[in-house]
Amino acid sequence: MQIADNVLRGYLKDCYFITGTAYAGKSTMCAMLAERYSMLHCEENYGTDYYFTIADRQNQPNLCFLRDMASWQDYLNRTPEEYERWSKGSAAEVADFELAELIRRSAQGRPMIVDTNLSCKTLRRIADPQHVAILLSPQSLSVDRWFERPDPEKQRILQEIAKNPDPEAALANFRECLARVNSPEQYQAYLNSGFFTLIRKDEDRDTREEMLAALAAHFGLEPR
Repeated sequence: MQIADNVLRGYLKDCYFITGTAYAGKSTMCAMLAERYSMLHCEENYGTDYYFTIADRQNQPNLCFLRDMASWQDYLNRTPEEYERWSKGSAAEVADFELAELIRRSAQGRPMIVDTNLSCKTLRRIADPQHVAILLSPQSLSVDRWFERPDPEKQRILQEIAKNPDPEAALANFRECLARVNSPEQYQAYLNSGFFTLIRKDEDRDTREEMLAALAAHFGLEPR
């Protein structure tokens, strides 16, 4: 069954989406917008635990790889090419779950800020352009500083890299994996998507309030 775009737009009319490259401020902006404007906050990878209970190997092989892998070393030992294929496949598989979850949460009747990996193609179908923003950072930030974020997933991967028989090689390989999914080509695709875009260039100055004000103005949000 395929749900018509206008139906999805209708049910998701209170959703505001932020996507983009790693280390561009997406998680921070979503959290700040949620607090400042009393929005429901759909954090990155929201609902994943439940998605895993539904996924099967026929329909969601990439999600099932993450759920069923024997160890984190299986995750780390893939080539950059394999990692890129898996990352794109996972994003495509998660989209169905994410849309269903957003429709479920929309019943609460509150505006939602969504830290999303939905593709620009999907976002064009389901959302008003004023409800979508893209945050970008240079590859040097999105790759080199990826492990500086304190969230448990990234710290777990760093711990597992340390357990590898050759930690330096494992770290170098994983950085190359990150570079593949945060490539200049992906950056340009976001930049040329036609959506409202903010670029994080100054990593030494606190620009959170400036970015927050720009996003709020774009989204047309009013303090509650």
